[in-house]
Amino acid sequence: MVEDYMVIDGTRLEYRWVGEAEAEGPVLVFLHEGLGCVALWRGFPEVLCQALGLRGIVYSRAGYGRSDACALPRPPTYLHAEALEVLPRVLDRAGVQEAVLIGHSDGGSIALIHASADAAGRVKAIVTLAAHVFNEELSIQGIREAREAFETGDLRDRLEKYHGANVDCAFYGWNDTWLSAGFRDWNLEAFLPDIEVPALILQGAEDQYGTPFQVAAIVAGIGFSASSALIPDCGHAPHLEQPEVTVALIREFLQPLI
Repeated sequence: MVEDYMVIDGTRLEYRWVGEAEAEGPVLVFLHEGLGCVALWRGFPEVLCQALGLRGIVYSRAGYGRSDACALPRPPTYLHAEALEVLPRVLDRAGVQEAVLIGHSDGGSIALIHASADAAGRVKAIVTLAAHVFNEELSIQGIREAREAFETGDLRDRLEKYHGANVDCAFYGWNDTWLSAGFRDWNLEAFLPDIEVPALILQGAEDQYGTPFQVAAIVAGIGFSASSALIPDCGHAPHLEQPEVTVALIREFLQPLI
C-alpha cells in the first residue's frame, strides 16, 4: 500500500495504490461518494483487489480527504467535470492503460459519464454502487436529514476525522449542490446509451438516498451489456454494509472479463 499525491491542473490530490504491484490485468479505479475520500473506503479496495488478483488505485477528489480544497459553491455540472476533465488526467498521471471503474454514489455517476465518453477504449467495465442518474424526492429527503445531522448532531465531528480541514468543503460542496434549485432537474440518462462496456449496477434494497428506479433506469439506458442486483438488508453503502455479498457479485461479474 503506497500513499502519495498527484497534481492535476494545479490541484494536489491524494491517492493510494492497493493490491500487488506486479498484478496483471486492468486496474480497479475506486471513485468515492459525495462525502467520501480515500480513507472512507476503509478496507474494501484491498479486499476486492485480493479477491480478483488485480491492482487498484483509490484517490480523493478536490475538496475531500487530504486533497486540496476546491471552490464553492459547486455548479450542477460538477460531476460532469470530474468525469470528463479530471478523471482522464488522473488515469493518465497514474499510467492506467486499462481500467475497471468502481464507483459509489456520486462516484458511480462519475463512472457512468466517463464510460459514455471513453472513445479511447481504456475502460473495460464499470461497477456502480448506489449510483444516481436523476434526482428523487427520497434523495432530497435523505440529504436534508444529513444536513441536520451535520449542523446539530455529531456528523461533522465524525467526518472531520477523515476530511480534516476539508470537512466543511466536502459536506457543503455536496449538500448545497444537491439541494439547490438548479439540481432539481439534474439527469444523466442521455449518457447511458453511449456506454458499450459491461456494467454491473448494484444498490441496497433499503438505500436511503435512492429508489430501485435508479437501477432500472441505468440498466434500461445502457441495454444488453448491463446487469444489476438489489442487495437485501442493505442501505446506501453495499461495500460496507454487505461486503461479502458485494465482493461475490463483483467477482462473478468481472472474472469472465479479466
